[in-house]
Amino acid sequence: MPHSDFDIDSLAKHLHITPQQVSRLAAKGKLPARKIAGEWQFSRSEIHHWMEDRIGLSNEGELLEVEEVLERSAAASDEEVSITKLMSIEAISMPLAARTRSSVIRTMVELGAKTGYLWDPDKMIEAVRSREEMHPTALENGVAMLHPRRPMSSILGEAIVALGRTSKGIPFGGSRGTLTDIFFLICSIDDRSHLRLLARLSRIITQEGFIDMLREVDSPAEAHKLIGDVEKNL
Repeated sequence: MPHSDFDIDSLAKHLHITPQQVSRLAAKGKLPARKIAGEWQFSRSEIHHWMEDRIGLSNEGELLEVEEVLERSAAASDEEVSITKLMSIEAISMPLAARTRSSVIRTMVELGAKTGYLWDPDKMIEAVRSREEMHPTALENGVAMLHPRRPMSSILGEAIVALGRTSKGIPFGGSRGTLTDIFFLICSIDDRSHLRLLARLSRIITQEGFIDMLREVDSPAEAHKLIGDVEKNL
């Protein structure tokens, strides 16, 4: 079996569910899987993207369950995930000076580069653009969570999160023609921390009233404080 693949037992351990649950999910087509010589096998990259999509579509209760699974899977040496700590005020822009999808991606990556931890903005721009073309990250609430398809540790000093809010909504691939005006950029150094960051940020943006309040604040400092206050109460 290729090193990048899970079998039923290893995937069950990874997801903190039983092998029987993994088998049922695979048989029902609920997990990306294939049978080789009569045995279920699961690609690590496909499982990663399955979890990523599940996070993006989950509600608060489901997100809490996902986050708990990811926390149990984290190594004992891993630090607690904190959006507030990874998002510096200099990586927040309100309003974001962008009017098209392409300019949003470029400007958001430039924001991330202001931290000093993103060393090749052009490479990140291309990676984020490719991810958006493959599957837009825009949600129905007017928020998009930009990120490359895979973590890019070779051009990052550490994980970073950036935030931009445009003065009005723009077409960004949202379903039913939904316009997007709030943009987060997530740059992680490995798959595990990426999923943990995505789950934590998703929980924050699903808190009642948070998005409305984020649209009302006037400065990066106020936005950072709002996110910190909400995150403390998760």
